[in-house]
Amino acid sequence: MNVLLIGSGGREHALAWKLAQSPRLDTLYVAPGNPGMAAHATRVALDPADHDAVVAFCGRHAIAFVVIGPEAPLVAGLADRLRAERIGVFGPNREAAQLEGSKGFTKDLCARAGIPTARYVRVASPDAARGALAGFTLPLVLKADGLAAGKGVIIATTPDEADTAIVTLMAEPGAELVIETFLTGEEASLFVLTDGTHLMPFGSAQDHKRVGEGDTGPNTGGMGAYSPAAVLTPELMQRALDEIVRPTIDTLRRDGMPYSGVLYAGLMLTDGGPMLIEYNCRFGDPETQVLMMRLEDDLLELMLATDAGTLGDHAPARFADEAALTVVMAASGYPGQVAPGAPIAGIEAAEATGARVFHAGTRLADDRLVASGGRVLNVTATGQSVAAAQTAAYRAVDRIDFPGGFCRRDIGWREVARG
Repeated sequence: MNVLLIGSGGREHALAWKLAQSPRLDTLYVAPGNPGMAAHATRVALDPADHDAVVAFCGRHAIAFVVIGPEAPLVAGLADRLRAERIGVFGPNREAAQLEGSKGFTKDLCARAGIPTARYVRVASPDAARGALAGFTLPLVLKADGLAAGKGVIIATTPDEADTAIVTLMAEPGAELVIETFLTGEEASLFVLTDGTHLMPFGSAQDHKRVGEGDTGPNTGGMGAYSPAAVLTPELMQRALDEIVRPTIDTLRRDGMPYSGVLYAGLMLTDGGPMLIEYNCRFGDPETQVLMMRLEDDLLELMLATDAGTLGDHAPARFADEAALTVVMAASGYPGQVAPGAPIAGIEAAEATGARVFHAGTRLADDRLVASGGRVLNVTATGQSVAAAQTAAYRAVDRIDFPGGFCRRDIGWREVARG
């Protein structure tokens, strides 16, 4: 069958690489894609925000299935439109995608379903936000209610920081805010495929959000990740499935908005057990890169079953025992202002080490590869342990010539320290 993949980042490059391995695939198209994906798919100039254009393209090219990578098209209802046209799609409809599109929606659902999460309030004005601060002790967490590309969260440790966060996160007219108690513990990411009824655990990972080594500095979209996250033990994973994910899926179905796709649960592993930090309605980035390196099943087959409602007929997803680790190479200045256009070389030399380099923010300029965004490359490797995967990933990083970029040198540090 012909498949269209929506997206252009490192997540989509990893998905394209894995989808291209499926024996059920005829032609894979990617819109808009990036230079790295050209080895696996045909790139097309298509605006995912133009739903009519996406549907028309599917008709012209006999597209039977669409995989939506990023969150914005899901929140905007692209999956609804495709399903209305009887085109198969991997990803939730607009109503269910509110799990990521609105922090307040998710927190309210958790309250109704008794799902363990931080105490919260929702506010719709800066004055209301300042008034709500009296009900919290420092530190506290402030979250923009809408999509923020992984950067709409601020942890305030002083009253001045809280006030600055309110001003920053509510700068736009109509902006809403969620204020939460600060949870203590270690974070982990749990991925689950669901067709709205059945659940299939789909791996774990640990992301590194802070820009600086030792998890310091401002939050980013993610500076690296590894999988599996050993800290999310089988017992804790089962608790998260039973106490967090299953009640979420059941509540959405009862509310008339069944969830179909991948559900990404960001968890805090507290002394009292796992608690939900947030949901994403798509695969994580850069967690997808390490999950795809370990996945031993046909990704397209599982996605088709998710859309068809037959996920319960499949055996559990199989992942290699090996660990995988990815290092994000970012443009200088990230997560702030970056200057695009820095040249990149050495990709082939890096992959000659056995690693795989997924493009996240690249373009061709006069047939030369250059940076085009904040996060530019995801250098990904496997090993018998996280420490071995870390060594292999940085060996490949050191083969890449990217003078306009930088990376953290400690991805996976917690697991390596645990031995």
